[in-house]
Amino acid sequence: MRDLPPFPDLRAFLDHLSGQGDLAAIAAPVETRHEMTAVLLQALQARGPALRFDAATVAGQPAGMPVVGNLFGTRARVAAGLGVAPDRVGDLGAFLAALRAPAPVAGMRDALSRWPMLRAALSTRARLQKRPPVQAERLRDLTEIPVQLPWPGDAGPLITWPVVITRPFGGQADDLQDYNLGVYRAQVIGPDRLILRWLAHRGGAAHHRSWMRAQEPMPVAVALGCDPALLLSAALPLPETVSELTFSGVLRGARAEIAPAATVPLMVPARAEIVIEGWVHPGDTAPEGPFGDHTGYYNAAEPFPVLQVSAITCRPDPLYLTTVTGRPPDEPSVIGEVFNDLALPVIRAQIPEVQDLWLPPAACSYRMAVVKIAKRYPGQARRVMMALWGMLPQFSYTKMIVVVDDDIDPRNWDDVLWALSTRMDPARDLMVIDGTPMDYLDFSSPREGLAGKLGLDATTKIGSETTRDWGRVMTLDPGHAARAAELLAGVLR
Repeated sequence: MRDLPPFPDLRAFLDHLSGQGDLAAIAAPVETRHEMTAVLLQALQARGPALRFDAATVAGQPAGMPVVGNLFGTRARVAAGLGVAPDRVGDLGAFLAALRAPAPVAGMRDALSRWPMLRAALSTRARLQKRPPVQAERLRDLTEIPVQLPWPGDAGPLITWPVVITRPFGGQADDLQDYNLGVYRAQVIGPDRLILRWLAHRGGAAHHRSWMRAQEPMPVAVALGCDPALLLSAALPLPETVSELTFSGVLRGARAEIAPAATVPLMVPARAEIVIEGWVHPGDTAPEGPFGDHTGYYNAAEPFPVLQVSAITCRPDPLYLTTVTGRPPDEPSVIGEVFNDLALPVIRAQIPEVQDLWLPPAACSYRMAVVKIAKRYPGQARRVMMALWGMLPQFSYTKMIVVVDDDIDPRNWDDVLWALSTRMDPARDLMVIDGTPMDYLDFSSPREGLAGKLGLDATTKIGSETTRDWGRVMTLDPGHAARAAELLAGVLR
């Protein structure tokens, strides 16, 4: 399914972007405290290139390594990270959906046609490296990493693109299928201490609970500057039974390269730029935040587990990868747009009547969904709403779902507002649910972690849903529309 060759590490991907004229080096000094945020956001809003800051400074002093940002600041670069052209993201999504639930084989010809699927499955087996590049050198402590302080109200330096690697208590270091890789922000609170902010529904938090029940210290590794397939796999809302580490092989089109960590019983990406290793001890927490977040607000400070660093390994001349999270558009919202198209075939496989689904980036990517269905029976819109809310943990944070008919473009606000205005009655077509899971960062919720859900049925009402004859939609004859276009071809330019 790949249109591009595999990118074994971040450097290979940057070389590709450079060859496309999509990577710019900034030679002037840029301060990691607040100033870098302004540069990154302006580049993203202008759909500009990925940036490499060669003279980054920390508190006015030269950083010890270059800083890379805006890596996935355009849809084209996210698609490239997935290995496909932008118009082929849907095809990749269909391929991944088929991998999850393959149809029975119908003869030898059909079996041979599925070789790409077999090759993708084989790519999930990781390859062990005896001399991993990421362990070529060691850093003294966290102060040697030019960690960004993004927003003026932030509590301290924040690692924003960490791939946090955990496994459950009782497992073995080589049981990769049990691993969880998540992108959780990490606050630096000392030269050898990091706060890991994983929310209760995330895989890292579930692993942490298993170690805390056993009252044993938990090994954790934080990989910085991973290859694009691993970065995007860690950010994807995959099912809990799917390991991001092994899944990255499918996206990469090549096996993940791993190595035993230097000081903790975990496997780590062999070609990451930097790996921070350490232990989370029972009861060791610290107040994390406040930090500016994807909602456009600063979150409140809350206690989260602390990682006591035991080692920091790195490649020679490492790169530090960073990003900025804020009110959309930001890099996570751009990634979310592409993930929307990538996930659609999987959603349709589970809810067949769904024809399209749009998560508006301005609604913080997943707080609102507009769904187009092929409606066949009364109550179908409500069934689709409930199916979506229960499908993936990420959808449990979708506070509003609008369902429209198949004659409406769900990505066109004019179409959606027309459907809401003419096909939805507030007394009949609103479904309100209370006491459901919600992101702690949603200050509109009356209780932390719990909030309501709103479903809006903007479909044409049929059968027992109405007692009135429904109006007919006005449309022109297609032949007349074509004739109009012909007559106006020289007039409308």
